[in-house]
Amino acid sequence: MRRRTNRRRHAQSRDPRGHWLLLMLVLPLAFGALLFEGWTTHEVDAAKTRSDCTTPVPSAVDKGGPVVRLDGGKVKSAGMPARNVALTYDGGPDPVWTPRLLDLLRKHHAHATFFVQGAKAAQHPDLVRRIQAEGHEIGSNTYTGAVMGAASPFRARLELALTQNALAGTAGIHTNLLRLPQTTAVDTMCGPEWKAAQQAAKDGYTLVAADRWFRKPSQGVIRQFGHNDVALHDTEKLLTNPRIDKFTTVTFGAGLPAADTPAPAPERWLGTALVWIKALGYAFVHGMTWVLGIAGALGVLRLASLVFFARAHVRRLVRIRPGSPWLREITDPVTVLVPAYNEAAGIESTVLSLLASDHRQLQIIVIDDGSTDDTADLAAAIDDPRVEVIRQPNSGKAAALNTGLAHARCDIVVMVDADTVFEPDAIYRLVQPLAHPAVGAVSGNTKVGNRRRLLGRWQHLEYVFGFNLDRRMFEVLECMPTVPGAIGAFRRDALMGVGGVSEDTLAEDTDLTMALWQAGWRVVYEETAIAWTEVPTSLSQLWRQRYRWCYGTLQAMWKHRRAVIEVGPAGRFGRRGLSYLTLFQVALPLLAPIVDVFALYGALFRGPVLSAGVWVGFLALQLACAGYALRLDGEPVRELWAMPLQLFVYRQLMYLVVIQSVVAFLLGTRLKWQRMHRSGTAAQHIGQPEFGQPELGQPVAYESLPSR
Repeated sequence: MRRRTNRRRHAQSRDPRGHWLLLMLVLPLAFGALLFEGWTTHEVDAAKTRSDCTTPVPSAVDKGGPVVRLDGGKVKSAGMPARNVALTYDGGPDPVWTPRLLDLLRKHHAHATFFVQGAKAAQHPDLVRRIQAEGHEIGSNTYTGAVMGAASPFRARLELALTQNALAGTAGIHTNLLRLPQTTAVDTMCGPEWKAAQQAAKDGYTLVAADRWFRKPSQGVIRQFGHNDVALHDTEKLLTNPRIDKFTTVTFGAGLPAADTPAPAPERWLGTALVWIKALGYAFVHGMTWVLGIAGALGVLRLASLVFFARAHVRRLVRIRPGSPWLREITDPVTVLVPAYNEAAGIESTVLSLLASDHRQLQIIVIDDGSTDDTADLAAAIDDPRVEVIRQPNSGKAAALNTGLAHARCDIVVMVDADTVFEPDAIYRLVQPLAHPAVGAVSGNTKVGNRRRLLGRWQHLEYVFGFNLDRRMFEVLECMPTVPGAIGAFRRDALMGVGGVSEDTLAEDTDLTMALWQAGWRVVYEETAIAWTEVPTSLSQLWRQRYRWCYGTLQAMWKHRRAVIEVGPAGRFGRRGLSYLTLFQVALPLLAPIVDVFALYGALFRGPVLSAGVWVGFLALQLACAGYALRLDGEPVRELWAMPLQLFVYRQLMYLVVIQSVVAFLLGTRLKWQRMHRSGTAAQHIGQPEFGQPELGQPVAYESLPSR
């Protein structure tokens, strides 16, 4: 009754779709915020340096005061009265120095004019409000401090407009004062800068320069400072100068109307949005800098750990310690369970490869799980008394395995997929670790048979570099999370002790392996037991397969989460295996889309050479580790040519699978079993020599394992 209910629930469920819309909205918004942040940090159309002046400013400007206006094409200049000083500060607000300057001015009851950059104003709105609240005047120093004479017309307009928006959003004001970046006295507004000044004056701006350095404060001056320690020191000297009667703002000293006027409501709304976008971009960039650093460090640590533990695994296999006991050779009869559903394309190859096994004492049970093709008939037509075919209504893979387990007559059970082809010595080698009484299950070495196309090569690299290298590490750390359904050996009493194969998850192989750990059994990896499997040949098939794998793994991890607090083998598995899966198989893939967006941001705004160098360096490290994994598995290293291409399509597909699986799991969505279309191509590479295999019939040494 329970199985029927589960099947009905699985069949009626649907995958969640809303999160894809959310992802499509979040990623463009994140990239938009990053793009804006990159532009505002002066990286695109940068206009960083001034071009040489080819023409001087008009004589009326050169001989006039530092405050310049154009009225009908006529230049009007103004300056400060005698013994009056206008203190001006460019480029802020700065979170370190601006508060100190404001404190100093307040102490001396002085007022000044702050020419702020819009980007910094949007980043530090509280400082802008403090400047305004303490009676100081606010002017524009453009949005990013771009050289206006070198900027494109579009950027020049945007620099001024965004600054006004930033001031409207932070202080609710509009200003008509402008100081051109990288200008000091009026004669520095020459050449292209004068053209930019003329255009700004037509838009209603009053241009403010500074008096020449030799003009004395007693004559009345406009002094220009930045936001730094020099500005603080020089300001303090001026504030204590007895020859100065008054410290005033630019407009008050020049007898002009106030520069600050209330901004209209639409401009304040745009300004508020700008402040939020700036805050988002800034937080995202700085947050992702840390995340990227941590993720990169963890990635390098993972690669180093995989190689280190793989090497330790190899040394464990080849090293014979003096006095170490030799485990007996396993020649006991073996029951092989082959669950099959519509596997007509490959069932004959699978069964025939099992019958050709060097381990002759076999009971091969093919469980036809309600196939609608000729799977059962093809298996039954094989003329060998060791082959039995059991037919049952469609109940799922776990139920099929339990049916086969009920008919098993041997103490050792091997579970295989119906699309897998075995090397002749695979069964023999697979069952040898069961000679140790603490071992309850053994994972074999699964290889990709249909690897001639690019997608198959990518999966081949993943199987060798990812799955098999992981398994070596898991065995050394005693936390193997999965005995793959394609090839795995079990003690029958261990299986019966955990209640057989559970139907609670879609990853029945992972669920079963974790259950064995919690029951106190050890699970090991036998890399010389080789089976060739058929992998998906299209991205849609690959998506369905990995979605089911990932979703089922999440189910199994949650089901066996209490292993983290247990003792013995279960505790070691929980604290090592589950922690590893959570960190590297779930958490990091969830961050991958944002990391990719940030990597693109780095290439655009932080220098393509640096970004390319980091990318190539990490790729080289991956290639080196993958080459080592290929060597351990006896595979040709020339397959590495496909790995760089894997990073552009395959990797993105895998982290999208994780996102889909996590969302489905959190929403409680039930998935139905999704079958892959088979073509019977698993045996394309069978018979290739493998690296480091001992001769058949020679005794194999296994390091002593602690008893349960």
